[in-house]
Amino acid sequence: MSLRFVAEATDGPARTGRIETPRGSFPTPCFMPVGTRGSVRALSSADLEELGAPVVLATTYHLMLRPGPEVVAALGGLHRFSGWSGHMLTDSGGFQVMSLGARVEEEGAHFRSVYDGSRHLLTPEAAVRVQEQLGADIQMALDVCPALPAPASEVRGAAERTLRWAERARTAHTREDQALFGIVQGGTDESLRAWSGRRTAELGFAGFGIGGLSVGEPREETLAALEAALGQLPAHRPRYLMGVGDPVGMVEAVARGVDLFDCVAPTRLARHGRLLTSRGPLSLRQAAFATDPRPIDPSCACAVCVRWSRAYLRHLLSVGEPAALRLLTWHNLAWTLGLVSRIREAVAAGRLGELRQEVAGAWARGPGELASEPGS
Repeated sequence: MSLRFVAEATDGPARTGRIETPRGSFPTPCFMPVGTRGSVRALSSADLEELGAPVVLATTYHLMLRPGPEVVAALGGLHRFSGWSGHMLTDSGGFQVMSLGARVEEEGAHFRSVYDGSRHLLTPEAAVRVQEQLGADIQMALDVCPALPAPASEVRGAAERTLRWAERARTAHTREDQALFGIVQGGTDESLRAWSGRRTAELGFAGFGIGGLSVGEPREETLAALEAALGQLPAHRPRYLMGVGDPVGMVEAVARGVDLFDCVAPTRLARHGRLLTSRGPLSLRQAAFATDPRPIDPSCACAVCVRWSRAYLRHLLSVGEPAALRLLTWHNLAWTLGLVSRIREAVAAGRLGELRQEVAGAWARGPGELASEPGS
């Protein structure tokens, strides 16, 4: 097995630990910044190293189209190609393909490139082969991710096909130095999630993703479906809640036994001047911040908060200076990584319940509903 999970502390179902691979190890729970095209928007690999990001996610869909897996492989794989020395995970491309209106058949997903309109077929075997060429430490099996809400028959059909595709991915996978994760589907149907979790676990993957959640459904439905899936997954393998990175979502998922997260929200919000703070979300474009001398978050020790004021950062954002995107992205990722570090510390100390209350209080509005008071 190319990956090993070692639990270190627990607080109820929540746990801290380490994931060990041939490249080294990293702590869990862990948040993975999303580098869609092999780069996190506005930041370099050196920036990510300075921020202390343990793992970066790259998107198979985009890299298979540009520059192509053969180019990446010829240049030494994603790590050497991007100058990133840490761990890397690649998704299967399934979410992007489905969201762009692919025609899904048992063979695979037929789709057109967003770049030039060319036709492509992504099969479970092709997804494995492409990701082996990209060379990340962890790759994901191709799944079928239905948009919610959807008819029960469609959700069940997607879960059943995901399982059949997972079996094909297991057969196709050949790189012993690269871990392959299966993906649990099933929408918000708790019994279907449990079935998908149990059957996927039987295939013996190195780890497990839980996909197709937090795509617009109420949080209570997300958490109920998540619990149903987690109850069927082996405790000695890492669990990855795909596409979730909001503060409340992460702390609640950790409380139920999740180890890994990824999300574009911290970087996407930063590009629009929407910032993460210990008191909740903050919209830097508000005129009230034009003369505010305080840092984004007075309790944040990141390089941006230590050096620059809200007023200066708002000025950069207002006049379109590229530096604004880098600095605001830096802060949002530093803040998110810092929160996950606090989650690990809380679990180890048996105080996760206290942190859950704190985060819920600060983020009751959610990351998309931004503060209206300049002091918030």
